[in-house]
Amino acid sequence: MTGEKTTEATKDARQEAVPPGPRGFGLTANGYGSLSRQFPPTPRGARLARHTVVRQLGHWGFGPMTDASCSVALVVAELAANAVCHGRLRGRNFHVRVDYEGPASRFRIEVSDALLGRTPEQATLAPEDEESGRGLFLVESLATKWGWEPRNPIGKTVWAEVAASLPQGARPA
Repeated sequence: MTGEKTTEATKDARQEAVPPGPRGFGLTANGYGSLSRQFPPTPRGARLARHTVVRQLGHWGFGPMTDASCSVALVVAELAANAVCHGRLRGRNFHVRVDYEGPASRFRIEVSDALLGRTPEQATLAPEDEESGRGLFLVESLATKWGWEPRNPIGKTVWAEVAASLPQGARPA
């Protein structure tokens, strides 16, 4: 112990300082976790985003077959696919951020891309004979709420919140 006083600002800074990355980054003592990564705007980038998030959820105590992990993975997959299909701008990656707020028992998922012109519309179920158009309907079904906002300096962020709690027997790292 260095004798340094711990202020609320210091506590907040420590909480915010959870480094991004798929390996070795557990939850803070007060139950928060954060992952922030950029991916290329390609189908492979969208797939890598989903795999990276599922791996990080495992480090937080959510196995790949838990309800929380499956729901978050599906939301990330849909939002990342939309970023690749509808938000691609040459030379610009899309950004994925997943925050676990243990005390609130929820995940907040944000996927940001470089195009503001094509914004998500209200989720509707596509006709049966359509091959696409169900992604946001799935997101709306799994999320407690979702929406989008402009991203500064360019683009947009589509976000969703998914209810979850730490699996039984798991404790923050």
